[in-house]
Amino acid sequence: QVYLVESGGGLVEPGGSLTLTCTASGSTASLNVMGWYRQAPGGQRELVAVIFSRGPTKYANSVEGRFTVSRGNAENTVYLQMNSLKPEDTAVYYCSATDFAREVYWGQGTQVIVPS
Repeated sequence: QVYLVESGGGLVEPGGSLTLTCTASGSTASLNVMGWYRQAPGGQRELVAVIFSRGPTKYANSVEGRFTVSRGNAENTVYLQMNSLKPEDTAVYYCSATDFAREVYWGQGTQVIVPS
């Protein structure tokens, strides 16, 4: 079992920056992919950015070049550095982790608001 806790959400003006942090506990040695998804009001949950245990990353087209996903040295932490934020980035951001058995874990979510 893996438990994920996010932090770092909040209200930020357009063009501003924010960093989200997700810390995993439990069976973290089994984790392969970690990353972030988001769900806007009335929308579906969508991929933002993920990072694989060996380093490759994948980004949504809408955030490419503005957001950076990274993992901490202990491999049980994942960050999302968000720059040049736009109102359309407003959403609840969820940390996600997938282990080598393809079990998927989710955090509770953290709200990011970028007013228009």
